[in-house]
Amino acid sequence: QVQLVESGGGLVQAGGSLRLSCAASGRTFSGYAVGWFRQAPGKEREFVAGISWSGGSTYYADSVKGRFTISRDNAKNTVLLQMNSLKPEDTAVYYCAAERGRVTTIPQRYDYWGQGTQVTVSS
Repeated sequence: QVQLVESGGGLVQAGGSLRLSCAASGRTFSGYAVGWFRQAPGKEREFVAGISWSGGSTYYADSVKGRFTISRDNAKNTVLLQMNSLKPEDTAVYYCAAERGRVTTIPQRYDYWGQGTQVTVSS
């Protein structure tokens, strides 16, 4: 079992920045790919960014490419999502998820999920 806890969400003005953190506990985290997803009210959960178990490969949705950066520190069992130049359309609940395999954009492929953290970007 892997337990995931997100933190770092909040209210920010458009153009601002936030850094989300995903802290893992339980089984070793280093063997898992991690993805960040988000879900806005009335919308499906969508892939935002992902990072391979080693941290050597990263993936981004087109909507966040160039603005968001994902990174991980396996020694600290932590994955970060640095979000810059935030837009109102980035408003959503953000979730981190882990799966023992490759990064995928499909939520159903992930084995473990955090409880989510709210990000609200005002215009």
